[in-house]
Amino acid sequence: MAIYVLPTGVNHRTAAFAYRGGSPTERWESVLNAVLVRHPKGDLLIDAGLGKTIDSQLKRMPFTFRLATALAPGRTAAEQLEAAGYDLSRLRFILLTHAHWDHVSGAPDLAGIPVLVTAPERRFISEGGWLTVSARDIEPSRLREYAFEGGRYLGFEHSHDFYGDGSVVAVPAPGHTPGSVIVFVNLREKRYAFVGDLVWQRQALVERAERPWFVKRQLDLDPVALQGSLLRMNAVAMRFPEIQIVPSHDPRGYDGIPERPAR
Repeated sequence: MAIYVLPTGVNHRTAAFAYRGGSPTERWESVLNAVLVRHPKGDLLIDAGLGKTIDSQLKRMPFTFRLATALAPGRTAAEQLEAAGYDLSRLRFILLTHAHWDHVSGAPDLAGIPVLVTAPERRFISEGGWLTVSARDIEPSRLREYAFEGGRYLGFEHSHDFYGDGSVVAVPAPGHTPGSVIVFVNLREKRYAFVGDLVWQRQALVERAERPWFVKRQLDLDPVALQGSLLRMNAVAMRFPEIQIVPSHDPRGYDGIPERPAR
């Protein structure tokens, strides 16, 4: 097994936007990535980053949101995989941490690859308005639901083991969206927790700091559920400091993860 980060762009922000107490003068580069997990039984992508139609997708979002979005797109995940000579027949599925635009935009570029979501997140795609406009560009037949039929995992009551060997395990972490998940990836030499948008910076998890009120009001659908998910993941981080916490948009979360698979 191995993992690789596929950087697809950056959204220029300040730390004040990222978490409560963040400095308005501290520059924060909100990275927009996909992560390739290579596995003997077939590979997966955690999220899909920005896609080739991101410009047209943004035009369907509110003007005020676009005004506050300083986006610098890079190469899409599909383009990076092709440039690396990656065999797409190895890609078994795309696993979403949640269905917001900056996590799913690149999924339509990878035609035919199943996109795995929880049942609440699939409903959210249909009913989420502008927040899930990019997700609705995915062909409905590609969306595949999975359930949390597994038992307790690191303090979370339910889990789903994708390969049956403990290497990639998801747990429910609702709040930011109804069906948000945390994805644990366990390599022989290293463990990772891809927490999606549970927090936007690792400091926020350690300090149990929620997003600023003006961000929560617009983007966090259930603040009470989000706080519960945040507290559970904080407990995991305190108990298992060897697990590398990877918030989707924190560049420091990806320290040590190589870019793109070799040919």
